[in-house]
Amino acid sequence: MLPELLAPAGGMEQLRAALRFGADAVYGGLKSFGLRAFAGNFDWDDLSKALDETHAAGKKFYLTLNILPYDDELEGFVSAGKRAFAMGVDAAIVSDLGAFLKLRREVPGLPIHISTQANTLNAEAARFYADMGARRVVLARELSLQRIADMRKKLPETLELEAFVHGAMCMSYSGRCMLSDHLTGRGGNRGACAQPCRWEYALVEKKRPGEYIPVTEDERGTYLLSAYDLNMMAHLPEMIAAGIQSLKIEGRMKTEYYVANVVSAYRRALDLLAAGEDAYRAALPSLLSELQKASHRASNTGFYFGPPAPAAGAAGFSQDMEYVARVEDWRDGMATLHLKNRFYVGDTLELLSPAGVFPFQVADIYLPDAAAHVDTVSVAGQRVVIPLPHPAGAGDFLRGPNRNHL
Repeated sequence: MLPELLAPAGGMEQLRAALRFGADAVYGGLKSFGLRAFAGNFDWDDLSKALDETHAAGKKFYLTLNILPYDDELEGFVSAGKRAFAMGVDAAIVSDLGAFLKLRREVPGLPIHISTQANTLNAEAARFYADMGARRVVLARELSLQRIADMRKKLPETLELEAFVHGAMCMSYSGRCMLSDHLTGRGGNRGACAQPCRWEYALVEKKRPGEYIPVTEDERGTYLLSAYDLNMMAHLPEMIAAGIQSLKIEGRMKTEYYVANVVSAYRRALDLLAAGEDAYRAALPSLLSELQKASHRASNTGFYFGPPAPAAGAAGFSQDMEYVARVEDWRDGMATLHLKNRFYVGDTLELLSPAGVFPFQVADIYLPDAAAHVDTVSVAGQRVVIPLPHPAGAGDFLRGPNRNHL
């Protein structure tokens, strides 16, 4: 049986992209009580819409309530859990033990998933959560696949195991980091991390203040604390064999294009695995290439095969292709687009749709309001019309050459 493919939803656009491109479930947060304060997140009206759209698609919505709350926040925390449960969320993701126990007492019908922030590293801890009523444990990121497989054998079948398959990794132990608090006053465990691990650093000798000694990682600078991204596309059979029932993509701060791109690649991979491992292996080069077309840092396999080497040093983002436009409508070979980035007549673009990836050359560009032909468009949010030879649907994406890399 294939594992669940779980996608991030930082807002409605990302949620719709995740559902359209093949996620089995999504996770997202409210404006409070989650660990991504700077994502779009959902107010109560948006959450209602999100639940309606998710359940209409036959998928599940997990609500992140994984902040570490103080005593004076617990009543509001539980009230949010009660309201979300009444609205139909499929589970709450919780990291704090006290918050978990209080939710179990006061909202007994709400399924609970234990967050990776809880640092679950062994079967005894996982069994404790199961005995207390948890439905699922999101495993600590520092576990190897062998350790996960050993844990799975010791746990009741009713307890589901979830693990990360792709995305950014925190340099600290399962994300429990105080660096942002110390340097900026913005608490990572309160959802407001400033990501100082991604900053460029230099050495200063104690008796020579102001004399900065660079420790060069590459031509872009020194990023000693910046963890590599996780990319397990080439190791899905091993993850499934270890007993992981939900594969989680990180990225609630990411764009809808990123979500569509990554979800689409992993959906295709899992569907190919269902047909046979040979089909999946044959497609791996194109699947790995596909993941390079969305924003990413250098990647490795995290701790799944032992401690990562190097453990840190990933600099800025790169991507092989650029998000150009979102399809709003397609009729009789003509597509109405919501523009994101500039493109030109003559460019070779790609249509990213649930049916696949289809390259084509831009033959013409129209401004619908002025009924005018133009050679290029560049105003983000502008509506334009182009001939598009491949059938497309609302919510598909066009991408083109990343001109910053040319």
